Amino acid sequence: MSRQAVTLQTDAGRWRLAGALDFTTVPGLVAEAEKLFRNPALRSLAHLEIDLAAVEFANSAGLALLLEWMEMAESRDIRLVYLHLPDSLHRIAAFSNLQDLLPVVPDPDRQTVNGQD
Repeated sequence: MSRQAVTLQTDAGRWRLAGALDFTTVPGLVAEAEKLFRNPALRSLAHLEIDLAAVEFANSAGLALLLEWMEMAESRDIRLVYLHLPDSLHRIAAFSNLQDLLPVVPDPDRQTVNGQD
């Protein structure tokens, strides 16, 4: 079964990502983001939020994508933050010791164990 991922620009400063972040979908999302980051309208932004609440599946390719998007934003002086990071990406980032690199807005509904994710 093939998984799909779709990015939707919900407004000028916020994107929403839905579907799967895996080895089959990430290359297309990198290419799509490169086009979006070249968009003149995006150049005027100082802040960009990417909402991941509708991501149904993510593996290490998804984490690599988020890190790539961080670099794209940083090179354009855009402050990027991720909202609703899926549990799978939290676990992969923690295992890889990359959780402190991801600009994640804490989710108040997120369950924690002993005060940690």
